[in-house]
Amino acid sequence: MQQPTFRATSENPDVLIIGYGPVGAAVGALLGRYGVKTLIIDKGQEILMIPRAIALDNEALRILQMIGLDDQSFERIGIQQVCMHSPIAGQFGRVNTAGTIDGHPKLVTFYQPDLEKALRNKVDEHECVEVLFHCELLNLKQHSEGVEASVRNAEGQVQKISARYVIGADGSSSKVRELIGQAFEGQTYAEDWLIVDAHQRQGKAIEHVEFVCDPKRPTPHMPAPGGRERWEFMLLPGETREQMETPEKLAELLAPWMKRDELTIERQAVYRFHARCCDRFQKGRVFLVGDAAHITPPFVGQGLVAGLRDAANLSWKLAAVVSGRSREAILDTYDEERRPHAKNMIRLAKFMGKLVMTKSTARSVVVHGAMRLLTFVPPLRSFLEELKVKPANSFKTGLFVSGRTQTGLTPATLKRGGQFPQGLVRSALNQSKAGMNLSDDLLGDQLTLVGIGVDPASVLDAAVLAEWQAAGAEVLHLGMRGQTGNGKTPFAEIMDDNLVLKAPQGWLAVVRPDRVVMHDGPSQLASTIVKESLRVLAI
Repeated sequence: MQQPTFRATSENPDVLIIGYGPVGAAVGALLGRYGVKTLIIDKGQEILMIPRAIALDNEALRILQMIGLDDQSFERIGIQQVCMHSPIAGQFGRVNTAGTIDGHPKLVTFYQPDLEKALRNKVDEHECVEVLFHCELLNLKQHSEGVEASVRNAEGQVQKISARYVIGADGSSSKVRELIGQAFEGQTYAEDWLIVDAHQRQGKAIEHVEFVCDPKRPTPHMPAPGGRERWEFMLLPGETREQMETPEKLAELLAPWMKRDELTIERQAVYRFHARCCDRFQKGRVFLVGDAAHITPPFVGQGLVAGLRDAANLSWKLAAVVSGRSREAILDTYDEERRPHAKNMIRLAKFMGKLVMTKSTARSVVVHGAMRLLTFVPPLRSFLEELKVKPANSFKTGLFVSGRTQTGLTPATLKRGGQFPQGLVRSALNQSKAGMNLSDDLLGDQLTLVGIGVDPASVLDAAVLAEWQAAGAEVLHLGMRGQTGNGKTPFAEIMDDNLVLKAPQGWLAVVRPDRVVMHDGPSQLASTIVKESLRVLAI
């Protein structure tokens, strides 16, 4: 996408982002791709060179792919399984995280400073995005046309910044959340945890994630890139932060795995976990993303993932409104779509926490024993092992055409409000994306009418096609094996069955920039599908 020339200091931005952590950087990078005039401010400047978030799933990796990051952009380790075991019940649970979903590993671990560098590099590629460091937000005032932010700049002066919209990406202690008066309700766990991140001096880190569910001291343990490992030790009653961080105590805690002198400690810190969510992720022209909106306990590795989902959902909607291609009311669907799913993930994390944090032998026998018995029932074992317990990233209501197409044809298994599948495709040699690609790389940054085995342009009325393209939307023909394109509509040949199984030949789908299905149906209804999609956006 051609980017406009813009420097945020010389004119007011359309979007002001408060906070330049990974979620703020992800929003900035996406808004940059969409050509939105954006200013990011942050109190600091340097990336914290310590591990924090450590896990990403296939959905997060797909969002990073949208931003322009691939498996060469930052190092990650593919996790093949997550095991839960206790000294009483043995291995009572296992999650199969081998393989891929939508072209990406189901679960990876990573080193957060590397990811943040990669995200900031993407932000720097966009002329329409500027970053100001050592700037502290003091106040926000909303009015009918925008938001005025009072900021203390790097010189200590109070500066006024006017923007059409403001995004609070400023973490769990969010100043933005405080200023808009948004409650942050939920639970703070009574237990403290010691987090230990370390390098092995010799040998190799484990290759899987393990939850040692010992009632005497529950301990999650996992690998990370660069020979790193992480342990999380729950503090017992009477133990203090100072005691837990002594070399002697660390040696005692790590003894079941290795000697203390075989490790280089990179970080040790005591944390208390939280499970909190705002009543709304939006107030007027101000939006909350990431930890400013919700905090997920770490037991399912969904904290940063949830923030990236926020970024993907909100960014394209803001771009559509700022460009004049959509009505402002669509911004209300950010909270409508994202908050229920964020709450579901928090509930799952709390449930997993109860499995991990059994504090008595009797409870361990009952809970872990019952879980192990469930693994002997094939349907239940499959439900647990194949991640079916994880809430699907799909919406009951929101920015899509509700319902399903009722025809005499075999319907697709696509779900409106759910994710459009990604698969491997082969592009024509005369196109910019020639060769083998993941299909998302051909969808781009706009609404796309995708035809499975059918050219969407060939089944649309000429006037409707012109209206679709005038709205900045595109068409894409994903052909079956052996099919060829017409040379006009962008074409790629489907090289795996992931797309065909969910969208049979002759099926159309309108795909949003965040890869959510807005509408779908057979090619006979092409013009109706386009008109109803444009009506949703009020274009």
